[in-house]
Amino acid sequence: MSILIPHSGPQAIYRVNPVAKLAASAVIGIALVLSIDWVSATVALAFEAVLFLFAGLGPRRFMLRTLPVWVAAVFGAITILLYGVPSGQTYFQFLLINVTDGSIELAIATFLRVLAIGLPAVVLFVTVDPTDLADGLAQVLRLPSRFVLGALGGLRLVGLFLEDWKSLELARRARGIADTGRVRRFAGQAFALLVLSIRRGSKLATAMEARGFGSDTPRTWARESRFGAREQVLVGIGVLVAATSVVVSVVSGEWNFIVGG
Repeated sequence: MSILIPHSGPQAIYRVNPVAKLAASAVIGIALVLSIDWVSATVALAFEAVLFLFAGLGPRRFMLRTLPVWVAAVFGAITILLYGVPSGQTYFQFLLINVTDGSIELAIATFLRVLAIGLPAVVLFVTVDPTDLADGLAQVLRLPSRFVLGALGGLRLVGLFLEDWKSLELARRARGIADTGRVRRFAGQAFALLVLSIRRGSKLATAMEARGFGSDTPRTWARESRFGAREQVLVGIGVLVAATSVVVSVVSGEWNFIVGG
């Protein structure tokens, strides 16, 4: 299973520097983390819903990619609903469970905030090529090339994990040791995958070291990473979404600053 995406596509988002995508999602995330309220998250989601149309993801692919975010949002909201700080009218109470007006409002705000922070981060990451990301981190953000290239090498191996897992499963079934005991089978197979991954990582590290990737000498790059008008527009959109969400929340009186609250 490959983790690569096309270097370019019909959607302009594929050609935007990954550093700008990280910056845009970080700006929105930081703004929404500062407050627990449903207004700012709703405003951000409204903007993001429009922007998702330009991400080039179909409905099915969008739901599959963002499924973990939806699951996290639901479970987070349920936890706050049952165990949040009680206030207002009480609707249900049993031991530590206390469903009140306050916990319901916090649960809704938590659900919306997780979606508003997580969805754009996942969608933008889907449109990122690992090599482009490494080029941007090293050339635009000036991160150490040794760290960047090491992370890129490790990221390139992620796609092999599923293939290794399938191969291990078939091999164990061929030996007749994978027919019973799902928990025991999973533990043994996971340990085998860990050993295989360590061996492959050691070989990759040795090969990269032999090719001079660990040298302290300033290196050149095959492709120039540019941060131009498209990137500035994307970051500006992120700032606009974050600022609008905060302003609307403050004006409506729903802003609930975490540090102050």
